[in-house]
Amino acid sequence: MIGVIDYQAGNLNSVLKALDKIGVSNFLIQEKTAFQKAKKLILPGVGSFKEAMDSLKKLDFISVLKEEVLTHKKPILGICLGMQLFLEKGYEGGICNGLGFIEGEVIPFNENSNLKIPHIGWNDIEILKQEPLYQGISSKSDFYFVHSFYVKCNEEFISAKCDYGVQFCASLQKNNIYGVQFHPEKSQNLGLKLLENFLKV
Repeated sequence: MIGVIDYQAGNLNSVLKALDKIGVSNFLIQEKTAFQKAKKLILPGVGSFKEAMDSLKKLDFISVLKEEVLTHKKPILGICLGMQLFLEKGYEGGICNGLGFIEGEVIPFNENSNLKIPHIGWNDIEILKQEPLYQGISSKSDFYFVHSFYVKCNEEFISAKCDYGVQFCASLQKNNIYGVQFHPEKSQNLGLKLLENFLKV
């Protein structure tokens, strides 16, 4: 059973539809007591870092989320902003502390470059760690991105990179913690394959 965390900052419908399409039981986590029911967690996200953290605080989800992930070692997949919240600090919407699951910060793309910000659309990734998320997915595969900020963290946690004027973290992995900057739920068959791989973790 996959629990999709509803903290009023994610495009939940697309994620739920993708999970339904691959035939996995899922439900929305809308209160603290529901975290225990999930075998795995997904933290989606669209919007600003600070607003998302404020929403998690308002719902009193932070302590139980840390307990499930850090103490009980429950697998979690962060999608887009959801992955960014795993870091220690973000600057979107103002300087704000994140969940602190992974050392690093979330910084903006250079607005003075010739590239359009936000980074929207299909882009290929360089896979650095094939398993478990990328089993059966080849490097240079295309995934769908929508973001203005990106994760800056230690290289040891980066499982895939993408190039958009600068090489940035397209996905990360630390023990039971997984994150993707792109949207697997909008990345057609390869995105569904990645979600299936997460289910096997």
